[in-house]
This record gives sequence, C-alpha cells and structure tokens, in this order.
Amino acid sequence: MKHQLVLPFSCIAIIFLLHIAPITGQGPAGAPAAPASPTNVTAILEKAGQFTTFIRLLKSSLVGDQLSSQLSNQKSNQGFTIFAPTDNAFANLKSGTLNMLSDQEKTQLVQFHIIPSVISLTQFSTISNPLRTQAGNTDNGQFPLNVTTSGNQVNVTTGVVAASVDNAITSNSKLAIYQVDQVLLPLAMFGTPAPAPAPGAPKKEVPVPSRAPSGSDSAPVDSSDAVANTFNSRTLAPYVVAATLGGVLLF
Repeated sequence: MKHQLVLPFSCIAIIFLLHIAPITGQGPAGAPAAPASPTNVTAILEKAGQFTTFIRLLKSSLVGDQLSSQLSNQKSNQGFTIFAPTDNAFANLKSGTLNMLSDQEKTQLVQFHIIPSVISLTQFSTISNPLRTQAGNTDNGQFPLNVTTSGNQVNVTTGVVAASVDNAITSNSKLAIYQVDQVLLPLAMFGTPAPAPAPGAPKKEVPVPSRAPSGSDSAPVDSSDAVANTFNSRTLAPYVVAATLGGVLLF
C-alpha cells in the first residue's frame, strides 16, 4: 500500500519542479529601455528632456533627419557640434518671435545652432572666431558666432544675445551636444538695422559770370557803379543848371 502512494507523489513533485523552473529563471518583468542611438539627434534630446521646442524645430525643418542620416553614414567622417537651447530659453523669447519667422528663417535659426565639426569642451579655449555654422555666412551682420572661455565657463555670443554652455548632453567622436541657456539669435534675422545716412545739405550753385562776345569792347558793368553814377548825376544836376544861368547873366 505504501509503494502505491510513493510513485504518484514522486511524479507530482517532478512535474511541479519542471513547471516552476522557467519562472524562477526569468529576468525582471520591466527590461530597461534601449539606449538612444548615438546618431539620432532628436532621440538623444528626448531622453535628456527639457528640449521639446528645439526638437519640434529640428523635425519640422527636417534638419534633424539630415543630421541623423549624415551621422549614420559609415563612409562619412563628418561630425557635428550642436548648441541646444532649453524650453526655458525659448520661453524667454519675446512673445511671437518664432511665429513671425518664415519656414526658411526657422530652418536658418536651427542651422545657426549647428557647427559642421566636433568641438570638445577643451577645444573651445583655442578655437578661432567666428565659428562657421550651417547657416552659412559669418560676415558681420550675417551669421557670425563667437565663443569665449573663462576658466571652465564657455560663453557663446551672436551680436544679439550672449549664452552660457551649461553642460554636455553627449560627446563622442562624431557628435557633441551642449545645453545653452539662451536661443542663439543671428544678426541677419534679429539685428538692429543700421541707420540710414543723413541726407547731405543741398549744394549752393555759384553763378558763373557771363562773358562778353568775342571781339566786343563792352565789358559788364557793375550794378553798384551804375547806381552810384545815377545818384551823382541827379545830385549835381541843379548845381550845373545854376552855374550855367549865372554865367549867362554875367554876360
């Protein structure tokens, strides 16, 4: 009777152990999210947080897709440095600033935050100004971007605003993204136009004296002399008449 009970119990124990083995071997239910691709700029910013507005501009202008495509190209050695303004930086802009920009100007604004080379934090102290951004022309009044350093502090100036680099979001051989506390506003779009030059005083025309015809002996008479002669003739006329009458009576 005992042997009949042992066999079924052993079978049940084996089945139970086989059933719980896969459960105990499983990992935690919530697996960690996969890290953002080192070539996906918008994904890196989304993971960092507080860059919603800049991400929206990157997507709407298609600049973000262009960056990711170039970074993922294994044959390309080109890298990028991006100054990413926070949402607070955009909130500090004058109301309606972004709405007044055309689509092309929004694209240029995004490109002004991108340098087509990788710059590490230590390189900012020795780099030559102005930096050339993807927006293009670095001439004064266009899209110049200058970087200055003071100890460990890095400052970026545009001629319109001055921003501080707060920290590095990511930095590798092909991509460096730095958080800045101001939106970088280029001179070409937000600079104060130079005042128009003041109109010059009208030039006075100097009259040119007329010349007598060739071969003529007559010369121009000064009007002041003519007046003087007329005055003298009128003044002396009575005396001349009196003198003439006197002479007649004497005879």
